[in-house]
Amino acid sequence: MSADIATAVPLANPDAASAAKTPAGAAGTGTTTTSGLLPRINGPGDLRRLPPGRLPELAGEIRRFLVDKVSATGGHLGPNLGAVELSIALHRVFASPRDAIVFDTGHQAYVHKILTGRQGGFDQLRQAGGLSGYPSRAESVHDIVENSHASTALSYADGLARAFQLRGHTDRHVVAVIGDGALTGGLALEAVNNLGAAPGRPAIIVLNDNGRSYAPTVGGLASHLATLRRPGRDSGAPSPRPDGPNVFESLGFSYLGPVDGHDIGALERALRQARALRRPVVVHAVTVKGKGYGPAENDRADHMHGIGVLDPATGRPRDAAGAAPPSWTSLFADEMTVIGAEHPAVVAITAAMPGPTGLAEFATRFPDRFFDVGIAEQHAVACAAGLALNGMHPIVAMYATFCNRAFDQALMDVALHRLPVTFVLDRAGITGPDGPSHHGMWDLVLLGMIPGLRIAAPRDATRLRELLHEAVGHDGGPTVVRYPKANAGPDIAAPRRLGGPDGVDVLSHTGDQALLVAVGPLAGPCVAAAAQLRQHGVGVTVVDPRWVTPVSPVLVELAAAHHLVVTAEDGLRTGGVGTAIATACADAGLTTPVRTLGLPREFVGHGERAHLLAAAGLDHRSITASVLEAVRPAASQPAAPVPAPARGAGPIGGWS
Repeated sequence: MSADIATAVPLANPDAASAAKTPAGAAGTGTTTTSGLLPRINGPGDLRRLPPGRLPELAGEIRRFLVDKVSATGGHLGPNLGAVELSIALHRVFASPRDAIVFDTGHQAYVHKILTGRQGGFDQLRQAGGLSGYPSRAESVHDIVENSHASTALSYADGLARAFQLRGHTDRHVVAVIGDGALTGGLALEAVNNLGAAPGRPAIIVLNDNGRSYAPTVGGLASHLATLRRPGRDSGAPSPRPDGPNVFESLGFSYLGPVDGHDIGALERALRQARALRRPVVVHAVTVKGKGYGPAENDRADHMHGIGVLDPATGRPRDAAGAAPPSWTSLFADEMTVIGAEHPAVVAITAAMPGPTGLAEFATRFPDRFFDVGIAEQHAVACAAGLALNGMHPIVAMYATFCNRAFDQALMDVALHRLPVTFVLDRAGITGPDGPSHHGMWDLVLLGMIPGLRIAAPRDATRLRELLHEAVGHDGGPTVVRYPKANAGPDIAAPRRLGGPDGVDVLSHTGDQALLVAVGPLAGPCVAAAAQLRQHGVGVTVVDPRWVTPVSPVLVELAAAHHLVVTAEDGLRTGGVGTAIATACADAGLTTPVRTLGLPREFVGHGERAHLLAAAGLDHRSITASVLEAVRPAASQPAAPVPAPARGAGPIGGWS
């Protein structure tokens, strides 16, 4: 009962009316129609009333819908193309929301959204005010949790099952859908350990096994799953079971499978059997990432895991107006190969994301010095500590939001031992369309409190290269280099550097009414704000600390020479760089007021990165307005006494 979109499927009842629009014809035509089966599906009840013989037709329509809609907005295409039949079967067997269906790494939940009445929202997928790219409790009662960090669903399921049992809801079921990649995460294994030990507490794990997360799944568990599903992996057909219990059965689960994850009938039978067992069960469904869409199936890198706007007919990006500047990730990727050649002790670690974090080329050039540990950020950092203890300099590359998961390891396993581990945090600050779970806005606060850890925020491509080399050359403790999900843009020259080779860059100086401290990519808006302020008769100094924590003594000296300090950062405005500078000024006995600009202490929604930064007051117009609002009262007060210059700082005055 599999359904590819390479073959056009006849549409039934062409006169059926619906507000939703469903793509018609072959994949990538870009056409839509209000006829067909999909417009009739406004909820799981409609799906359950559909005759089984029509389900392959519906699956084909859903794939066409996904290709047309996601290629127009960008989003997670490959994972959802592989989950079409599985999502259909889940909603036919279980009565959501009374039965709780929890999707791990919620980017695989697009089909779930389509089947629960949200087809009409896909034209604004991941756009401000539009449909989230992940489960969202605000959107639907069918979205139980808002998870998009991997390996969490089984713990949610354990808690839900315990609550159902305690409350006497024995007629309700808990289903957790998790990929084989996410199953390698430590949290998932902790949940498996608990779930399997409770034979009287029903919970169903649906293992969506396509052999990969972004990259192919690694480790001993991946090898075990490969043994369970062979032969016939390429066709998606199930394989005979090996003799003896598998790892799930050994841990207390009943095991059903492997099941062809694109055969709706087989999936329904397995799910109904699992439901009837009334105990912990694993249903092992073998799927194909990118199923049914040629460009995704043929994309060996990640099967179109996440895409931008593209032409659905070809699977290629639509023509842009001109060549875009290089991304921060690509700049890091290029420099990593240079660093690898220059420093034989440098090794690179990723948590299942070599391509998205920019380590793929390093892995090709230096395969013996590259380690993909699976979706296991805690292990990645503790493993890095072990490597550093034995003379290596690990570079751990991950998204800033995922570094949150390894805070304890960064604190106690790396920093406590003063180990030279470099964290490279991609997607720092506001990421844009991926929303609150993926904004990397917490790192400056969390990591900034770790003793002995230094954080660098490059403002441009040249500074990224420079700071990476400085980080690798630092052997007195851990370092962090952070940058956003964006194009790097042009370099911003610094006419002057104060404090020696790793000191503070002065980007602009028109007066001493305010010191404007720009963190990383906010240097551009701050320099633009300085030009506007000059037109208002306000003279300011714009500096880039480069290493933003710990606070450089040079910044304290500069603060004392100005009437006001304004800091701008793409992290939380409370507890981040601005707070650290204010504390350093207070400790030095300065009375210079410090105003911090940054992100609010709240979960910021999804939207365009530039729009979200502007909404937080971090565009050049807002920065200008903030300085104007604050500088005039401050300018009426004399500047605080200037403390003695730090060693190597050079003169503070004498601007030219």
